[in-house]
Amino acid sequence: MPPSVKALGQARPSGAGIAPQACCCSLGAVRRRLPILAWLPNYSMQWLKMDFIAGLSVGLTVIPQALAYAEVAGLPPQYGLYSAFMGCFVYFFLGTSRDVTLGPTAIMSLLVSFYTFHEPAYAVLLAFLSGCIQLAMGFLCLAYMRLCPLGLGGAGTSFIFPLGRPGFLLDFISCPVIKGFTSAAAVTIGFGQIKNLLGLQHIPRQFFLQVYHTFRNIGETRVGDAVLGLVCMVLLLVLKLMRDHVPPVHPEMPPGVRLSHGLVWTATTARNALVVSFAALVAYSFEVTGYQPFVLTGEIAKGLPPVRTPPFSVTTANGTVSFTEMVQDMGAGLAVVPLMGLLESIAVAKSFASQNNYRIDANQELLAIGLTNMLGSLVSSYPVTGSFGRTAVNSHSGVCTPAGGLVTGVLVLLSLDYLTSLFFYIPKSALAAVIIMAVAPLFDTKIVGTLWHVKRLDLLPLCVTFLLCFWEVQYGILAGTLVSMLILLHSVARPKMQVSEGPVLVLQPASGLHFPAVEALREVILSRALEASPPRCAVLECTHICSIDYTVVLGLGELLEDFHKQGVTLAFVGLQVPVLRVLLSADLKGVQYFSTLEEAVFENLVFSAEKYLKQEPGTQPYNISEDSVPEHKVALLKA
Repeated sequence: MPPSVKALGQARPSGAGIAPQACCCSLGAVRRRLPILAWLPNYSMQWLKMDFIAGLSVGLTVIPQALAYAEVAGLPPQYGLYSAFMGCFVYFFLGTSRDVTLGPTAIMSLLVSFYTFHEPAYAVLLAFLSGCIQLAMGFLCLAYMRLCPLGLGGAGTSFIFPLGRPGFLLDFISCPVIKGFTSAAAVTIGFGQIKNLLGLQHIPRQFFLQVYHTFRNIGETRVGDAVLGLVCMVLLLVLKLMRDHVPPVHPEMPPGVRLSHGLVWTATTARNALVVSFAALVAYSFEVTGYQPFVLTGEIAKGLPPVRTPPFSVTTANGTVSFTEMVQDMGAGLAVVPLMGLLESIAVAKSFASQNNYRIDANQELLAIGLTNMLGSLVSSYPVTGSFGRTAVNSHSGVCTPAGGLVTGVLVLLSLDYLTSLFFYIPKSALAAVIIMAVAPLFDTKIVGTLWHVKRLDLLPLCVTFLLCFWEVQYGILAGTLVSMLILLHSVARPKMQVSEGPVLVLQPASGLHFPAVEALREVILSRALEASPPRCAVLECTHICSIDYTVVLGLGELLEDFHKQGVTLAFVGLQVPVLRVLLSADLKGVQYFSTLEEAVFENLVFSAEKYLKQEPGTQPYNISEDSVPEHKVALLKA
């Protein structure tokens, strides 16, 4: 990558660098909301050349993929192309990553098929509502950052955002849950294309019924479709391996070698278009002879999509379905689709920003994906997000700016206007091969072994999500997230404690102290300090405790009373200011605080010795002078 390109990436704005005092209408604020203003003044012919090549490569990839993903979504093929160009133009103005391409993806197409009942009107409305939700989240994030730019919000911010920044719920979707979902999606999508790969007809879309009927009707396999589909898969695999093993070009190479390298690179990068074109040519050759052994894509609506408002009602054979009824029908899809779209897009953007050493603005990405879906619904698009596969093609092609998306968008529009009649001859088995090879990398074969060695308990949310996603996607994601949260809550409720035995018991919670952990802490202290013979003093080392709640305060108060009844003390060490403030306001009696552990242990030893001497009058006292005892630093906290 040329140095100038790197500089372009590093010049990108980042959410962390926004100055809170900046006026919302200042030039810096406008540049943050319109990132195109940051790189367009420095645009060069070299960048134009690289962006054109990258945009052309992505365009040749997205056209066959869009046709195939429409099949996954259960929509007519043209809806895949309708969804493939709006993101290119919106991201040109609003995107903060030079690599990301927005458009239809396998996972979003699968979700659309679940929640829109293979009805285009539902799919377009879902795109509009998803865009509105994503835009709202983006604006709320911007408002949150302006109200608490340093992460220290006041009362007003706490009232508006009581649980922190918007979108915090996404943080509870752990990596095992995401891996389980994407792996299940890969299996669902891949197996769903077996019927097209084998030329089978009348196979239901529900996964378990699909598996049953596919194996039941395996004897009806069309030989032509099966052979062509397998050939296309082999060709795609060979071209991908060639793409991965092509040696880098060097300036000292002879012109002929560089030319051959360029041809190989072009063929392997545009392998989807190349293989689909090959299959269409084979199908057309049979059509000319009057014999057609393949199931073809068939007629595709010609021309650009009309610009119109999303359908807020739909007329069916049983009457008119109102907007309210459509929303109720989509149900959980209104939460799952926009949230998974955000997860996928931001994950792709962050991944390639890290690889290519530049930063993105996550809030700006929210606005870009939200506006893409909202405007896309005006041209009959279904929900889209960032595509990992096409973003990889874009990055490997040497893209310099989001301007590469313009070439991709124009190419899709040209194909809609001039090539739809040729799409008639594309065999469905070839599109099935494209989909299967595209979703195969989503199935992570190494994640089970990795989790087994890192943390075996994380296999539980992975397996729960993976299995339940075959039933219903939202149930799989929800169940996996709940299992992850239960694992998290278990560690909160039963924190590990370091216990030091001796004349004075010292306990140090290895993590924070929250209300589910009070009983566990109480049991440990009672069993080791008060139930010992004789009862002994204890010190609670609070270095890792940054906050406590009312239930914890009550529990500590009861412990202090228990220690007082037994004639021993419970002392605290390392109290942080917020914890100290809470204890002070709670008016607990007998609270002792020491600045160091050594001082706390020494004072408790002195207390134990004095108590022992009072109980045994005939015993000789210890020779402890006033000078040998440090100044008493015990702080009795009173309201």
